[in-house]
Amino acid sequence: MEFFAPAKINLSLRVLGRRADGFHDLESLMCPVSLGDTLEVTRRAAGGLEFVCDDPTLPTGEDNLVVRAARLFCRTRGIEPHVRIALTKHIPHGAGLGGGSSDAATTLLALDRLHETRLARDTLAALAAEIGSDVPFFIYESAAVIRGRGERVEPVAFPHALPLLLIKPPFGVPTPWAYSRWKDAREIPGVPYATQTFPWGGLVNDLERPVFEKYIFLADLKAWLLAQPEAVGALMSGSGATVFAVLRDKESAAPLGARATEEFGPDLWLCACETLG
Repeated sequence: MEFFAPAKINLSLRVLGRRADGFHDLESLMCPVSLGDTLEVTRRAAGGLEFVCDDPTLPTGEDNLVVRAARLFCRTRGIEPHVRIALTKHIPHGAGLGGGSSDAATTLLALDRLHETRLARDTLAALAAEIGSDVPFFIYESAAVIRGRGERVEPVAFPHALPLLLIKPPFGVPTPWAYSRWKDAREIPGVPYATQTFPWGGLVNDLERPVFEKYIFLADLKAWLLAQPEAVGALMSGSGATVFAVLRDKESAAPLGARATEEFGPDLWLCACETLG
């Protein structure tokens, strides 16, 4: 069986404060998008868990989130693993697009279907929360408001297929570092941080402040996108390093992407996609 593991963007991300457990309380509107990885999950007659990935830079051992999710599911359900999982990657690393979290959540959903255990979403989300903060969001296969450290997920209707251009430079941003710098970071004069308001909601990300202080390239990229006629809004997703533009229409992606490459260099990763409600 083949499963789609979508990437996500944060249309809004507010950091409310640091928690006693070291995490931060958040409030964020997150949307899955039409970019995603693919997991092929099949039964394995020989027994055991086999995991392979087409990206040689990813570890495939016990630290991989897919492997952790599969082990957790089988252990909690009292199932001896007899499964092969093949992951095809399209979501880049260190991008703020939730690729690893989506792969882990999709593994839980896939094994639930494969073994016909028919677990409730809330039950799967509780397992997902043991793996990582963003993982529960992907269990619900919906736009959602997330709170707490990410484990409290409220699916919401978002019937807007927003055309997007995702742009990532050839570097990533470590998520723990971004949060550790949030409290003491300052705004850079002239950089646009204010909420961009639309009929469907607002674009704002509190992690732009710490990330832009160190990675000024991302601040320049966002400001440049906001000045382009094809873009109606622009924001960094999650802790970066992806900055996305909300476009006037799908056709705007190609000319905008071409100019971005001319302006910022040929090493940019670009992807035209849209939000999934």
